[in-house]
Amino acid sequence: MQNNLKVWRAKKAVTQEQLADAIDVSRQTIGAIERGQYDPSLELAFELAHYFECDIEDIFEYAPDT
Repeated sequence: MQNNLKVWRAKKAVTQEQLADAIDVSRQTIGAIERGQYDPSLELAFELAHYFECDIEDIFEYAPDT
């Protein structure tokens, strides 16, 4: 799954640590999501969208393996 989490973080001017604290995950989790090494649960994806006041699809894009 591709994502624009880093872009959304930059728009809101928050660090990985600040975002992680706000949604109650580790900074490492945020970093792994941004690098595409970890696909968040649906619940976590909703939390991120709620935090940024956008739709999940604005942050995450499904990209099937080819």
